[in-house]
Amino acid sequence: MIKKFKACIMALLLPAAAALAQQKTITFTKAALRDKIMGGWAGQTIAVTFGGPYEFRYNGTFIQDYQPLTWYDGYLKKTMVDNPGLYDDLYMDLTFVEVFERLGLDAPVDSFANAFAHAGYVLWHANQSARYNILAGIRPPLSGNWVNNPHADDIDYQIEADFAGLMSPAMPNTASAISDKIGHIMNYGDGWYGGVFVGAMYALAFTSRDIDRIVEGALQTIPPASDFYRCIADVIRWHRAYPLDWHRTWWELQKAWSSDAGCPDGVFDAFDIDAKINAAYVVLGLLYGNGDFGRTLEIATRAGQDADCNPSTAGGVLGTVLGYKNIPSYWKMGLAEAESIDFKYTSMSLHKVYETGFRQALENIRRHGGRVEGDSVVIVREIPQPVSFEQSFPAMVPLLKQDWPGRDIREKAFAFEGTGFVVLGNATRKKDGMPDPLAGLGVTVDGQQEDTVRLPTSYTIRRNELCWKYGLANGRHTVKLRALGGGEEAGVNTTAYIVYGDRPIKKK
Repeated sequence: MIKKFKACIMALLLPAAAALAQQKTITFTKAALRDKIMGGWAGQTIAVTFGGPYEFRYNGTFIQDYQPLTWYDGYLKKTMVDNPGLYDDLYMDLTFVEVFERLGLDAPVDSFANAFAHAGYVLWHANQSARYNILAGIRPPLSGNWVNNPHADDIDYQIEADFAGLMSPAMPNTASAISDKIGHIMNYGDGWYGGVFVGAMYALAFTSRDIDRIVEGALQTIPPASDFYRCIADVIRWHRAYPLDWHRTWWELQKAWSSDAGCPDGVFDAFDIDAKINAAYVVLGLLYGNGDFGRTLEIATRAGQDADCNPSTAGGVLGTVLGYKNIPSYWKMGLAEAESIDFKYTSMSLHKVYETGFRQALENIRRHGGRVEGDSVVIVREIPQPVSFEQSFPAMVPLLKQDWPGRDIREKAFAFEGTGFVVLGNATRKKDGMPDPLAGLGVTVDGQQEDTVRLPTSYTIRRNELCWKYGLANGRHTVKLRALGGGEEAGVNTTAYIVYGDRPIKKK
C-alpha cells in the first residue's frame, strides 16, 4: 500500500520537475531580476504585517471567513515603528544576509552561528536552543540536532530561509546547499526540510508563474521517505481532490498531521509550531490563492497557528513570482514610507536589502556557471535534487505531561516508565540591580554520573528547558535534580515534565 502511495505521488510530481528542467538556462534583464528580488522581500514584509495580529491566536482552528482582517493605508509603517519585534523572520534573514555581505559567499558556518547567537534580539524554540548551545560550546550542526535541541522540528529555519532562495534564482540546489550550512545551526530533520523547501520555492519562483509547478518542483528537494514530504504531498493531492474548498484540505491536514511529537510546548496542546503543518498552511495559501496576492495571504493567515510567518513565506514566494511592480497597489499602501526604516537589530532597510540581495544573487549566479552580459543575466537552471535523509525524534511518542511545580528547588526527583523525558522550568534571579547571575543544575538519571547544566537567568540567553534525555532503554527510570550554585542570587524552578515512549499507551 505504501509503495503504491509513493508511486502515485511520484507520478503526480515528476511531470512538474521535468517541465522545470526543459530549459537549461533562463535569461533576465537586470531590471527584471531586481524586480523579482524586490518582490520577494516586499511580499514577505507586507504579509507578516498583515498576519501579525493573529499569530498563534487560532490554534487547532481556522479564522472564520466572516471575520475581517486588518489592512489600511499607513498600517505597514505604523507596525514597523510600533511593533518591530513582529519582524523576527525578517531580521533573522537579514542577520545572515549581513554576514554574506561582510565576509562573502564562502563565509564559514561559525560566522553565521556567532552572529545570531550574540545578537540583541530575543529568540524562541529551535533558535533559542541553538543560541544556548552555541554559547555553551556546542557548535553547528550539533547545535540544531534533535539530541541537543528539543525544538529541532520547529518552524525556525523555515521562516528564515527566504534569503537562500532569493540569492539563488532558478538554482534550488544551490539554495539547498546554503540551507545545509545555515539551517543546521538551529534545526534538523523535518525542521530543516522546511527551510530547504522554502528556499527551493523561492528559487523556482524565478522560473515560472505556475504556482502548482513551483510547489511540486520544490518538493523534489525533499526526500520522499520523510514525513515532511508526505505532508506536503498530501496538500497537493487534496488540493486536486477539493480544488474549490481550502477548508476541506485544512481539515484533512488536522486529521493527518496536527500531532506535534517534538516541541515540548506543543505536545498535549493545540499549539503547533512544527515545521510540517505550518509549511502545509503556506502551500494551502499558495495553491488555493492561485496567484491572487490578497487571497493567498488571507488563506495562509486564516489557517491559524503561526499566522504571521506562514503568510509571510507565501507572500514572499508569490511576490517573487509577480515581481515588485505587479504586487497589487492595495497591498503596497504605505510600503514606500516604510522602505527606508532599518529593521530592528540590523543596519538594513528594505531599500538596502533590495540592492544587497540583487548584488549577492548576481555573484551567486556567476559562481554557478551563469554570466552577466551587459544588461542581460543568464542563469544556468538546476533540476531540483533531494537533500539527504534525516529524522528527528525517531520512534518517540509523547506519553504523559505531568505538572511538577517547584520554586527555588534544592533536590527533586521523579520516576517514569518510558524511553525519554524533558523537564520544563526556568532559572530566575532573586535580586535586581546586579549582573545576571547563573544558576546550575545537577541531573542524574538512574544513578549514573551527574551531569551539570548551566542555567542563565537572562531571558535572552536562557535554556528553553531545564534538562532532557532521549533514547533510554524502554523501562522504568529515575531522574534526580539537584540545584547547584546560585544561592541568594538565583534559583531553579520546575513547572512540569514530559515522558516519551517508543509506542502509544494501550487503551484498556
